[in-house]
Amino acid sequence: MTQNGKPVLRFAPSPTGYLHIGGARTALFNWLYARHTGGKFLLRIEDTDRQRSTPQAIAAILDGLSWLELNADEEPVYQFSRAPRHREIAEQLLAQGNAYRCYATPEELEEMRAAQRAAGKPMRYDGRWRHRDASEAPAGAPFVIRLKAPQCGETMVHDVVQGDVRFANENLDDMILLRSDGTPTYMLAVVVDDFDMGITHIVRGDDHLNNAARQLQLIQALGWPVPIYAHLPLIHGPDGAKLSKRHGALAVDAYRDMGYLPEAMRNYLLRLGWSHGNDEIISTDQAIAWFNLENIGRSPARFDFKKLDNVNAHYIRATDDAKMVEEIVALLGRGQPPKALSDIARARLLALMPVLKERAKTLVELADNAAFLFEDGPRTLDDKAGKALSAGARELLASTVPVLERTDWSAQDLEAAARALAEERGIKLGDVAQPIRATLTGRTTSPPVFAVLAVLGRPESLARIRAYAA
Repeated sequence: MTQNGKPVLRFAPSPTGYLHIGGARTALFNWLYARHTGGKFLLRIEDTDRQRSTPQAIAAILDGLSWLELNADEEPVYQFSRAPRHREIAEQLLAQGNAYRCYATPEELEEMRAAQRAAGKPMRYDGRWRHRDASEAPAGAPFVIRLKAPQCGETMVHDVVQGDVRFANENLDDMILLRSDGTPTYMLAVVVDDFDMGITHIVRGDDHLNNAARQLQLIQALGWPVPIYAHLPLIHGPDGAKLSKRHGALAVDAYRDMGYLPEAMRNYLLRLGWSHGNDEIISTDQAIAWFNLENIGRSPARFDFKKLDNVNAHYIRATDDAKMVEEIVALLGRGQPPKALSDIARARLLALMPVLKERAKTLVELADNAAFLFEDGPRTLDDKAGKALSAGARELLASTVPVLERTDWSAQDLEAAARALAEERGIKLGDVAQPIRATLTGRTTSPPVFAVLAVLGRPESLARIRAYAA
């Protein structure tokens, strides 16, 4: 089943929460396979749970996908709007004899489940209305429509990742297709939507593997083509436990605000359960060229912030300096409160970006390291810088100011002047440079101090130094 011979894939999140890391990986794998094969990547918002689906969650999902640059090829399909089509298929199955009306009351179903619990049996619908005529029900009694599922034998899901997975039909009961209020169930809606959207490959988490067996029974009852399944192992934390918030099960926008680049997130998510030899750094273009379903592993992947940091650091170093400035500007603009950079601050940031990039694993870290560039005036000293500016250091700064005043303002000349002063005093260059660094940045670590002097310029640099000179 293909559209014009090309695969069609979909990402189908439920907007009952935000786009989390597992969903982002599922979206990425679908997107990559569609791009690899020249097929289509579609988005379906499964908003049939009207009580829990929220506009905010829908917006967050769309925003997260946009940030990751996993854009769908068509406008999103909203599942709830297709309810009339879902009901049409349920009625069709009823007319064909592949479904039936069930008039069992909630009280009867609870008695049935209680008896099953007492007998130690699995709880499943016992088919009590499967062969009864609707005329036996009280007039006007509410009913649901159930699938007339096969009762013996097995249903086999052929899965690219998991292999052939068999389900005994005696353990799969006659699932509800249409509720008593006429609304379709998730199972019915998914199957109908996948067929109508021409979906050829279903790539999703393996928590849906049991659903696949039930959905396959429905597909077979309708006589529709069976899609290719690939159920992804779930993501675990570094300790092997199920991924939780303490491991990194956060909304995708949290990673953006923690300072990760979308390119780095795509690379890292790709390697959570998919491999290409020993390659760790895989560009998006390479990923599109190489991606296949066969290289998805069966074992749960482990989320590791240290590896994510290392991947992100690589992409920070590899990103164009001007683009990195824009990333920092965007990050600061999302802050609370949002911060805007002046043209002077942007120019300083661009000038020092080559050395700032080498020292940062996240954009947040880079922005923090560059904070001394953003506003003029004396720095607030951290504890280490305060200790570095001893009385002797402040006296040395007072002697340094006139030396710097008469020096050409380039990093090379400034370093030469400081070195000459150190030799004259019989001290190390660092003894001169470190107090200067503390006054310029408020810290004892920074990019090369003479490059900082050059970028800040003569008036601003001297003003900061004088503020702490004895």
